[in-house]
Amino acid sequence: MQHEAYDYIIVGGGTAGCPLAATLSKKYKVLLLERGGSPYGNRNISYLENFHICLADVSPNSPSQGFISTDGVINARAKVLGGGTCINAGFYSRANQRFVQDAGWDEELVNQSYPWIEERIVYWPKIAPWQAALRDGLLEAGVSPYNGYTYDHIFGTKVGGTIFDEAGYRHTAADLLAAGNPNNLRVLLHASVNKIVFKTTKGHLKPSAIGVQFKDENGEQHQAFLSEKRGSEIIVSAGAIGSPQLLLISGIGPRTELKKHNISVVLRNEHVGKGMSDNPLSSVFIPTKNPPKQSLIETVGITDGGVFIEASSGFGQTDDSIHCHHGIMSAEIGQLSTIPPKQRSLEAVHKYVHNKNSLPKEVFHGGFILSKIDGPLSNGDLVLVDTDANSNPNVTFNYFKHPQDLRRCVYGIKTIERIVHTNTFSNFTPSGSGYPMEKLLNMSVAANINLIPKHTNDSTSLEQFCRDTVVTIWHYHGGCHVGKVVDQQYKVIGTSGLRVIDGSTLSRSPGTNPQATIMMMGRYMGVEILRERLGRAAGV
Repeated sequence: MQHEAYDYIIVGGGTAGCPLAATLSKKYKVLLLERGGSPYGNRNISYLENFHICLADVSPNSPSQGFISTDGVINARAKVLGGGTCINAGFYSRANQRFVQDAGWDEELVNQSYPWIEERIVYWPKIAPWQAALRDGLLEAGVSPYNGYTYDHIFGTKVGGTIFDEAGYRHTAADLLAAGNPNNLRVLLHASVNKIVFKTTKGHLKPSAIGVQFKDENGEQHQAFLSEKRGSEIIVSAGAIGSPQLLLISGIGPRTELKKHNISVVLRNEHVGKGMSDNPLSSVFIPTKNPPKQSLIETVGITDGGVFIEASSGFGQTDDSIHCHHGIMSAEIGQLSTIPPKQRSLEAVHKYVHNKNSLPKEVFHGGFILSKIDGPLSNGDLVLVDTDANSNPNVTFNYFKHPQDLRRCVYGIKTIERIVHTNTFSNFTPSGSGYPMEKLLNMSVAANINLIPKHTNDSTSLEQFCRDTVVTIWHYHGGCHVGKVVDQQYKVIGTSGLRVIDGSTLSRSPGTNPQATIMMMGRYMGVEILRERLGRAAGV
């Protein structure tokens, strides 16, 4: 490895890293290092009906690495080529115009970069019955107008795109690598980067990134270096957990945090790992007459109250699928609040998969309506547990610390209440007359699995219901904010030859679901970098 030099070394072959690598390889020699394996040939990634198996997989080669935030919410990070696009619910929807403007992006290039993704891996869903019911229920409840099938972020109700095709087969960011130049692009799997290598030259104040150290699947240590051409860069695209974690392990971060782990300080920056946010998700379980057909997210209500309303239903029907799972939720895990807090762990979660006694019998017939908070305004931080890049750092999101997030959550639950009382949803229930909201909230307390102790007033206080049943929809972001850790061009402030391009740079989650914009960002920045270096000769 040591004899070969690259124009770009990209750490993380995920949602942003794959389109970025493909684009840069058109003109330059690129090494893409991914700590996980290949998504191809893995039925649990490829098929919609096996969506939950990925998230429940705790084997060493799982594409999903579970973690629990210090708040007590069970979460996951991707460990596979294609990143989060391999383990998510597939929904594709662009950011709104204001987000693009606030990011300082060139609107013309943004409007070329989204279609570059869409023509390769995005489809229109054949809308499932539960998704059609949500569409009609939203409109009946006043979340209007109906905007039809669109990628655009517009107030009202719409059907968005999906990365699942007509056969229910998932297309991921990894597919975008096919648009690269195979002669210039080298992809290494099971290549876990544990350090960015810097050179400090006398007379130069800035440390310069020149290479990386990484381990292969056998634990053997390797190094890869940049060519000495002006403009060569290390680009970190390891996601909102992996990117700040790698900067810290490499010596960029708060001095006290680095000293705690005996890490030599390369550059002091108090903001690395700060401003971590996760959009809180609340969900209400709706029992139905018959088990609904499986669906992930296809319909969304974009309200004017700062919440997005989505839905999921059913579970896979294949022989190897989990047969008691609902959409995004993990109803089969059982009620964990009976376990003393100090004994709660991912192992406990998986042990309780088989203990379903506390769940209402209706839990196997029904679907969920989800309320996700836009923003959010609450945030926390990420700190190292050790210096192993593959272990999970301690992450705190401080859900509902900001009162406006809690007010929005209550607004979302009240919107769901309006939806479940519409004629559309009344027709779904066994009696045909719907359920009292208090009963639905009681069932939902059991179906929303986290490690937060429950309270007896969960179904009467909507604020308490929000706090006690908060789960994630995996849209966490932050840790390397623009203006604090990176500049407007995503270059790490105070260094040369180093950028971070992914969701860790964002202070809010784009659109209703972020994958469209994170993939677009990878393509966009690839084109920007080519134009910056080559001008018109970039040819993009």
